[in-house]
Amino acid sequence: MTSLGDFKATGIDGTETDLAAYEGQVVLVVNTASQCGFTPQYQGLQRLQDEYGDRGFTVLGFPCDQFGGQEPGTEAEIASFCERNYGVDFPLFAKVDVNGDEAHPLFTWLRQEKSGLLGGAVKWNFTKFLIGRDGRVVDRFGPTTKPEKIGADIERLL
Repeated sequence: MTSLGDFKATGIDGTETDLAAYEGQVVLVVNTASQCGFTPQYQGLQRLQDEYGDRGFTVLGFPCDQFGGQEPGTEAEIASFCERNYGVDFPLFAKVDVNGDEAHPLFTWLRQEKSGLLGGAVKWNFTKFLIGRDGRVVDRFGPTTKPEKIGADIERLL
């Protein structure tokens, strides 16, 4: 059975990351963008990281430029923007596609595990996938679901 730990991703600094490093944790995978109406959700995501990080929880941010070109920067620019404007210290990864033939395998799997309003497709930036300690997808939240609304779901899994 496939789980989060079966995937690898390129970190925002260019290093290859084995997502098996997050096995045994509760994880929130989010496709992000720096120039989106939902960009202020970085603040709420960081709050979740701050609140639950020491209890075995982490946010994994995957910048994506597939929706209206709202993530045009380089990886260095994205990392700087997130740290400077929102104090982000949770792991960020290199830009990925979340839909289509070039979608990162992680997002292909996430979409298959939990479809949304558009079937399997990710609707927009800041779609969130909650993954349990067993590495399996527990829930999916649309872009309009603010991170603070997910706290109880995280708490239940910790």
